[in-house]
Amino acid sequence: MALCWVYWVAGLSSIQTRATPAALLPEEQPYVERAGIQYSARPYTSLLTVPNGEQFGNWTWPEMCPDKFFAVGFMVRVESEQYGLDDTALNGIRLICAKDEDRSFLYTIESHTGFFGDWSDPQYCPRGVLTSFQLRVEPHQGLFSDDTAANNVRFRCSSNPTLAGAGLDYGEYSLWSQDCGDGGICGIETKMEEYQYGLDDSSLNDVRFHCCAKFQQ
Repeated sequence: MALCWVYWVAGLSSIQTRATPAALLPEEQPYVERAGIQYSARPYTSLLTVPNGEQFGNWTWPEMCPDKFFAVGFMVRVESEQYGLDDTALNGIRLICAKDEDRSFLYTIESHTGFFGDWSDPQYCPRGVLTSFQLRVEPHQGLFSDDTAANNVRFRCSSNPTLAGAGLDYGEYSLWSQDCGDGGICGIETKMEEYQYGLDDSSLNDVRFHCCAKFQQ
């Protein structure tokens, strides 16, 4: 497990060098910790949803950034095009949480993810936090066709840039979700179809994000 954390720290550091956020110098390596469910009791103000999520699977468990931390970036787990075999496309979304503009100490949250594909390099808001999203979803293809469900995700930052994941191109993007307003995205919950044991897998079908207020009393 220790080797795994070294890998993620190195991966995040290399992308930070290319993106050069003001809060983290290129030679610095951020400390990254998996938050899991230990902060799931954090209060939130609203849920961000989109209407085009698919029907397969069940909602799983929420994972939340620690108090005063907000999502400032993300990674996606994507299975590449399988060329006639079973495609699953987007399998997971991992949020990267930071406190204020300090990118040297980070937490990650992801809820339940699928089993296929590789994690992308992280993308970050140049400043600010993630505040809304779009989900690209392929609608149900029928009984004897290959379903991929969720294919990609886009986020909008409070500083206005839009960040797009490295997903596949099946289906269409939803309209933008509601905005977190005076706060930012602080949690994630996924709707996941479990492994189908040789039948048609679709993996990630839908996602919803929690908003927290920036200044909580």
